[in-house]
Amino acid sequence: MSIEIKVPVLPESVADATIATWHVQAGEQVSRDQILVDIETDKVVLEVVAPEDGQISAFLAEEGDTVLGEAVIASFVAGAVAGQEVTKAQAEAAAPASETADESNDALSPSVRRLIAEHNVDANAVKGTGVGGRITKEDVEAFVKNKPAAAPTPSAPVAVAPLAERSEKRVPMTRLRKTIANRLLEAKNSTAMLTTFNEVNMKPIMDIRKQYQEIFEKRHGIRLGFMSFYVKAVTEALKRFPEVNASIDGDDIVYHNYFDVSIAVSTPRGLVTPVLRDTDKMSLADIERNVRELAIKGRDGKLTVDDMTGGNFTVTNGGVFGSLMSTPILNLPQSAILGMHAIKDRPMAVNGQVEILPMMYLALSYDHRIVDGRESVGYLVAIKDFLEDPTRLLLDL
Repeated sequence: MSIEIKVPVLPESVADATIATWHVQAGEQVSRDQILVDIETDKVVLEVVAPEDGQISAFLAEEGDTVLGEAVIASFVAGAVAGQEVTKAQAEAAAPASETADESNDALSPSVRRLIAEHNVDANAVKGTGVGGRITKEDVEAFVKNKPAAAPTPSAPVAVAPLAERSEKRVPMTRLRKTIANRLLEAKNSTAMLTTFNEVNMKPIMDIRKQYQEIFEKRHGIRLGFMSFYVKAVTEALKRFPEVNASIDGDDIVYHNYFDVSIAVSTPRGLVTPVLRDTDKMSLADIERNVRELAIKGRDGKLTVDDMTGGNFTVTNGGVFGSLMSTPILNLPQSAILGMHAIKDRPMAVNGQVEILPMMYLALSYDHRIVDGRESVGYLVAIKDFLEDPTRLLLDL
């Protein structure tokens, strides 16, 4: 029975998609729900799985092709073909070595060829574990990982590579990377963006975490991190400064009476901003749990379009990578974004005395068309006050 493999229905905000990676070869036996292909959109990667046990008989779209929603990209034949793989393997084993190597190279998928070129690997040195001895992406990655590093010879002089051996690698941008680039340029060119800074003493929150970490983890099953305090402080400050929670739509200012906070998450595909919804109704444990879930989904490429849609304000924490200070760029159509940074011990003047305190810089980038200096500075000071005195969060002060 022949089945058409189609692109999933795309959301209204996504016009088209790109074939990212085919995980199977034509004629390769696959099982039900096995991933056949990754399809990349501007926001997420969609996985298409096998509807039944069977094999792909023909590809109608190659890696890199642009496709529309519900477009047919392959023909699939349901049902296992007994003995097919054995016969093919026996035929390749009986063929001359040179002929087998040529056929193996011809059978390499575009993604495998690209990976081999990136790591400068000899395809003949990689042992294939796919159907008929074909080389898969996993085979190349395992070969590169286990490849011993060349030990330098102490007595040998250091050879300087001639200029002729210098090379470059040109890789096309992914759809997500192009989307990120376009949105960042749009934010820089279409908004009156300005950044204001402040610093916060993190010792009170660090003391709370040290005192209650074990009890918190036993009670809620998750560790108490900094992000829950950040999100809670951001949300409470948004209640006091509605302009920061608003956005511009044409000639109108849209004030949102709900609090959806985007969290910048670094993934292998690039920076994405999944959304925590109704953060004003979340406890610290709820925030920690949801942030962890979004981070794992982002790492595994499981974020959905719904996870990425919306958001009135963004929090980005460059401190996890060691950033001491930065000027974050707006996440349109939002009017502001808060940058958190590394916590560093610094000498500070406290009541006429010098104390060593764990300090962190805060950076608030905002659209000056809608947020004035008074609101931006007041908003940042409110966050500083909440973080330096977390009791204010509990007492609504």
